[in-house]
Amino acid sequence: MDLIPTAIQPIGPFYHFALTPGWETGDNSAGVMAGPDARGERVRLTVRVLDRDGSPVTNAMIELWQADAGGKYNPPADPHAKTADPAFKGFGRLATDDQGLCIFETVKPGPVPAMTPGLKGQFQAPHINVSVYAPGLLRRAVTRIYFTGDPANLSDEVLGLVPEDRRPTLLAHPGAEARAWNFDLHLTGPCETVFFDV
Repeated sequence: MDLIPTAIQPIGPFYHFALTPGWETGDNSAGVMAGPDARGERVRLTVRVLDRDGSPVTNAMIELWQADAGGKYNPPADPHAKTADPAFKGFGRLATDDQGLCIFETVKPGPVPAMTPGLKGQFQAPHINVSVYAPGLLRRAVTRIYFTGDPANLSDEVLGLVPEDRRPTLLAHPGAEARAWNFDLHLTGPCETVFFDV
C-alpha cells in the first residue's frame, strides 16, 4: 500500500465563535474579571499572542483563571479556608484582536498554598493560569503568568521546575502606565513560552 501525503490544513478558525460574547463588536466585558468593589491591587493585563516569526496571531482565544487578592479561588472545591471575594470572578475569556492582543481587567492574585504535600505551609508565588486556543493546536496549551520582580518567584515550586534561562517566558512586565502589565505569549520559535503538560 502506498501512503500519499495529504495537504496540511489548520483547524479553525472557530476558537472564539460564540465563546467570547461581543467579539465581533469589540465588547471586552468577558475580560473584566474584577468588579468595581473587588479587593486588591488593580491590574490591566495585556496578553499578546505571537507566532514563530513574531507576527500577531489574530484568531486565538485566551482564557485566564486565577485566585483573588486573598489567594482564594472561586469554586467551592478550593480547600483554602477563606471566603472568595464576591466582586471577583476569577475567570476571563477573550479573542485576540487584529494585533494579537487581549486586555484583561483583574487584580494581582494573592499567594495560594503549595501543591506538593511536603511543602505544607508554603505558598506559590502570585500567578495567573492561562489556556491558549489557536490555529494548529489540537488541544489547548497551558501556561502561567508570573509578575516580574515579585520576590516570591524565587521560591515558587512550579517556576523552580523551569530551566532558569526559560523562566523569563513566564514573566509579565510592567507597562508604561500605572497598573499596566504586559505579557508576550509566543506559541513557538526561539522565544517560545514554556507550556505545561496538564
